[in-house]
Amino acid sequence: MRIVVLGLIGLLGLTGTSAADEAGCKTFKWPVTREQALFSIAPAAASGTEIAVGAAAHLALAPADTVAFTVPPEHAPAAGTFGATANVMVPPQGEIQITLSDEGWIDVIQDGHAVPAANFSGVKSCPGIRKSVRFKLMSGAAVVQFSGVRKADLKVAVLAPE
Repeated sequence: MRIVVLGLIGLLGLTGTSAADEAGCKTFKWPVTREQALFSIAPAAASGTEIAVGAAAHLALAPADTVAFTVPPEHAPAAGTFGATANVMVPPQGEIQITLSDEGWIDVIQDGHAVPAANFSGVKSCPGIRKSVRFKLMSGAAVVQFSGVRKADLKVAVLAPE
């Protein structure tokens, strides 16, 4: 009987943690449930890969000072941080949402210029998702630069905003 009670207490504790995690994820300005699903199956990818809108990748990063960024990152990467680039084909509607699993900077480059973010949401209490940034772009090719990441890998999702 005692083992069953302790097991139930443990199960309730896990349920409480899950509810707290879920509550933290709900504090983003927009839902991140699609990203949670994509991050769980994100394939490994190297810097320079193409990420389709509606997909995610688990990027292997390199020391930021060794990454060939198209333009210098808006925020100079701190020493000892990591970075990467990815290519994205922006859909005709021109809006994309880029979500990261951890802290880092995102710069989107089109026609050789950085495009400012249209909207941003960041939460520290959502396990596995740290920030989500929206950009209004022209349809066509764009380079996404990731910098200032504190570890050597990063999950990235590129979606059309809901």
